Amino acid sequence: MTEPTTKRLKTFSGVKPSGGLHLGNYLGAIKRWVDDQDVYENVFCIVDLHAITVPQDPVALRQQTREVAAFYIAAGLDPARTIVFVQSHVSAHAELGWVLNCITPMGWLERMTQFKDKAAREGDNRERISTGLFDYPVLMASDILLYDANLVPVGDDQKQHVELTRDIAERVNRLYGDILVVPKPLIAETGARIMGLADPSKKMSKSDNLPGQAIGIFDKPEDIRKAIMRATTDSERTIVFDTNRPGLYNLLTIYQVLSGETREQIETRFEGKGYGDLKRTLADAVLDTLSPIQARCNSLLNSSDLDDLLRDGADRARVIADRTFNRVCTAMGLR
Repeated sequence: MTEPTTKRLKTFSGVKPSGGLHLGNYLGAIKRWVDDQDVYENVFCIVDLHAITVPQDPVALRQQTREVAAFYIAAGLDPARTIVFVQSHVSAHAELGWVLNCITPMGWLERMTQFKDKAAREGDNRERISTGLFDYPVLMASDILLYDANLVPVGDDQKQHVELTRDIAERVNRLYGDILVVPKPLIAETGARIMGLADPSKKMSKSDNLPGQAIGIFDKPEDIRKAIMRATTDSERTIVFDTNRPGLYNLLTIYQVLSGETREQIETRFEGKGYGDLKRTLADAVLDTLSPIQARCNSLLNSSDLDDLLRDGADRARVIADRTFNRVCTAMGLR
């Protein structure tokens, strides 16, 4: 008798095509997706609707959307095993987003940390913030809930958004019956949040104007090596994992994610060595990882194959998303 197969849990996540892809995107998200793509049933998209919550140049947005998609595939996501598509190509994302808007209290959104931080930075210019920037967590909930995701692989700074998604799903289920899957965040133990090289108190970001803060996915080898060699450390001598030494801790974390070695193995490797040895070894590891991905990316970006793959991914995603959206609409009396 054939043993029944265990049904795989479903995951959903995405990357916004603005600000430029950087090493933190890869280590904190995409590498994990690639490593686990045979563990879960996966849907990953490029969340371009989230990008337009702030002004975007249309030409740049189209290019950056294709770059993120190319990087997904070049990094190892297999479109035959994983659904990869562009968010705006599946209309149910925006449609369910509106329906969930009508169920989500404003007070829930006003408590979201990222919006409060943005509003505080704007000060007297707060009225210039788009409604979309205030409301995008509901669209994020729509993204996740459309695909009956059990797990959402995110960095620890996105955990609050998954908690909001859970709250929204639970409210829908209380009002209209058990029609939505309530997801859980899936946060890696190591590398969930890669910090900047120049200022390790801030998350790595290409939108930060601080020189050497981020390593761009498409940066030249000499620029990558220069950024790592100039990375902030401290005046201590030992090379150990110590959260009280954020610059060193961040470099060691990046190396750990790239190498797959344990902390004990890494500390032994660099015992008696200096920061220069660590930085040179780390730079080699980063370049060994990114160089073949960059080459594959450039090949995809110069080919119509990428657009065909995204079109196929959207078709496959649309079948799932429309089914969920119709289920919600029927329960609410819209069908």
